[in-house]
Formats: sequence, C-alpha cells, structure tokens
Amino acid sequence: MSEVVRLTFVSHAMTDAVAAGRFPTDEGVNATGRAQLGGLDLGSAQRALCGPEARTRQTAELLGLHAATEPRLADLDFGRWRGEVLGRVLPAELAVWLTDPTQAPHGGETVVDLIDRVRGWMESLTSERTRVVAVTHPAVIRAAIVAVLDAPPKSFWRIDVAPASRTVMHFRGHAWTLRSNR
Repeated sequence: MSEVVRLTFVSHAMTDAVAAGRFPTDEGVNATGRAQLGGLDLGSAQRALCGPEARTRQTAELLGLHAATEPRLADLDFGRWRGEVLGRVLPAELAVWLTDPTQAPHGGETVVDLIDRVRGWMESLTSERTRVVAVTHPAVIRAAIVAVLDAPPKSFWRIDVAPASRTVMHFRGHAWTLRSNR
C-alpha cells in the first residue's frame, strides 16, 4: 500500500480587511467570519498547523484545533500596501503585480517566491503518512494549487479561494493531487 499524505487547507474566516477590499494587516476574524465556520467539515487530522497571523490562529481556535504555528504558512507579504485599500494603489503598480508574478512593486514578496515557499513546505510533509490540517490564507492555498498542478505562476490570480473554505490535497508515492476545493 502506498504512503498517503492528506493535506486539508482551510482558508481563514472573513476579516474586516477582506470585507472592505483592503490589503490585510494582522487583524482577527470578524462576526461574519465567526459565523462562517459553523459547518466546516475537516475530517480527522494527526497534526494541525496555522500561519502566524491572528486571523489564522483565531480561525484554528474557533474550529477547535490546537494548531502549531508554521511560519511557511504566512500570508503573502504585501509590503507597503499592507492595510491599504485596493483602489488607492497606483494602477500601473497594480497592473505589474497582477500580470508579472516575478515582480513585487509593493516591496514585499513576489508570487513566485510565495509559490516556492509553499512548495518547499509541502515537500517537507511527504516523508510520512499523515493527515494535516493547515489553516492559512487564500494566497497560500492558491500557491499550493499552482504548485500541485505545475501550472504557470501567471495562473495564480485565476484561482478563487473563499474565506472559511477547504481545499484537500493528497500525496501518493511521488506526486500531489488536488482532491477537492469547497
């Protein structure tokens, strides 16, 4: 029988920044976010991990998980755009960021760097049969999907990940597969 890793990503619940169309800071989930978590089925897990930000830690707690913090599950670093309303970003800078995954006009992390970080973390899980729940951010989950599908980094922005959703992946023998996204 092949060794199987089951990785369930959970996108953090709604925050005020997400609701207002702002780049996130280290905010917690809002009332809408708390309500979203009601019927989320995570299955069983041997390990629970979360990003270091308040919104991921709080989402894990609200789901009843005793999650260890994993720095590689941190959100994309938005640099000087952190806390800024999307509509206030210079259109030329936003266009570069959305079309060239190797660029970070905000001075933070590039999409390519995020994909590499997430890919490396996922590779670290493949040495043993385990079930992991990882509470993280839509950007991290998008990066994982791009990595698993070996899709071009430009496809990153074509993947929607809703707050309080789950995405399941399996690793069998030699490759990750995307099991479901809901």
